[in-house]
Amino acid sequence: MNPAVQQILLAAPLFALVFVGYAIMKWGGWNKAGADALAKFVFTIALPAMLFRLMSGFAGLPPVDARLLIAFFGACLIVFVIGRLVSARLFALDGVSQSLFALGGVFSNNVLLGLPLTHTLLGESAMPSAALVVVFNALILWTLVTVSVEWARHGALTLAGFGKTVRGVLTNPLVAAILAGTVFGLSGLTLPGLIDQPLKMLADAALPLSLIALGMGLAEFGVRSHWRQSASISVLKLGLHPLIVWGLAVALGLPETETRTVVLLASLSVGANVYLMSRQFQVMQGPVAGSLLLSTALAAVTTPLMLALVSR
Repeated sequence: MNPAVQQILLAAPLFALVFVGYAIMKWGGWNKAGADALAKFVFTIALPAMLFRLMSGFAGLPPVDARLLIAFFGACLIVFVIGRLVSARLFALDGVSQSLFALGGVFSNNVLLGLPLTHTLLGESAMPSAALVVVFNALILWTLVTVSVEWARHGALTLAGFGKTVRGVLTNPLVAAILAGTVFGLSGLTLPGLIDQPLKMLADAALPLSLIALGMGLAEFGVRSHWRQSASISVLKLGLHPLIVWGLAVALGLPETETRTVVLLASLSVGANVYLMSRQFQVMQGPVAGSLLLSTALAAVTTPLMLALVSR
């Protein structure tokens, strides 16, 4: 079977669950309160349980090559700069809007799509690399956009903004679960069955429920408003970002599994956190929301194709 077709077939059930969430929210009579409750359960209970259980075996896993962080986040910085230049030249956006435009080009949906896709397409051996990216993703990219926005607004940086960012990341249930699981794993202890079995049950539910919750969230967004900006963000995110990650990974001599992992994560759709950030700064809400929906739909095809290209 053609590798690209094989990757699409493997990813299709996951994107089908995204559509299920979209459909029940759009036409199934679910209200926003129900969708918010499911999303809260996924983010604060199910996914943290899965990540804690995964990382509790960290000591027994092979070490993760730190070069993957350079490849992934080095590419993020390059694409972020390109995104600011594109948004200034093509759309004449101000500095704050440029920052959110550029963030959309580098902030992947690593939790809701990245973790299940990594597990399905690349297997358990790739999960430590994916988890490492998840740990640093919010901290590095939120800090990056905070620096960019503060500079655009005031021409100076504030320590208060960085302090809030760090506190927000460390108290995030997902990051806290990864860090706690890693510490537990390094201690050499093992989880007793009375704790491990309930965690496994929650972990098994986390991935399908997270995809349904993502689809329900996407039902709130549209693509008509500012579609050119939404399309431009999607091109940066789905095309340029994974290609630059791939180039850096090859240049650094990153092993095949780690290379495929970071390229997969870079090729994913725009992360929902970009929309939350746009709401916080009160800019680019329509274009970012549109890019969430557009990039999620396109990634059903572009992500498997990108992974097939890297696997040659």
